[in-house]
Amino acid sequence: MAKHSTMLDLGTQAPPFDLPDPDGKLLTRDDVAGPAGLLVMFISNHCPYVKHARDELVRVAANYAGRGLGAVAIGSNDVERYPEDGPAQMAAVAKRHGFGFPYLWDESQEVARAYRAACTPDLYLFDAGLRLFYRGQLDGSRPGNGRPVTGADLRGAIDALLAGGPSPEPQQPSVGCGIKWKPGNEPGLHLA
Repeated sequence: MAKHSTMLDLGTQAPPFDLPDPDGKLLTRDDVAGPAGLLVMFISNHCPYVKHARDELVRVAANYAGRGLGAVAIGSNDVERYPEDGPAQMAAVAKRHGFGFPYLWDESQEVARAYRAACTPDLYLFDAGLRLFYRGQLDGSRPGNGRPVTGADLRGAIDALLAGGPSPEPQQPSVGCGIKWKPGNEPGLHLA
């Protein structure tokens, strides 16, 4: 069943993280941020919504890397129930699809909780001060709806950010597979 993103409040400071890539190299939020901002993408390997959008996400990150936008993908699914989302498979997907950005593993799911990630893909665009500028869909395309994958919503937001414009409104929530939480780790079960 499709799940929508939670639409974290604009202006929210990007929560810090310190996560390993599939080879165990630790990277922080500040390591992956660019001088113009940071695109954080919660994705997974098995989700049809991610598979549908994955190549465009790679293109968007590549198109804007030279303009100072950092990008990172984070996998937070429970790999005991979804082993295809584990680190070895993450490395294979990143290589096969030419990820030009790190794909980090959030084994504890604490980072997904900090960002209030709800689905894959769940996209967050932060400005140079790491304040949330855009959160929502890549574009209006979904598996089976016949619309082309263009990245129009995310690209428009990045263009506005880089031009020093305001956050685009309205912003449509991302839609995808729900984050596969570990039993007892679902949001709302713990008060922070």
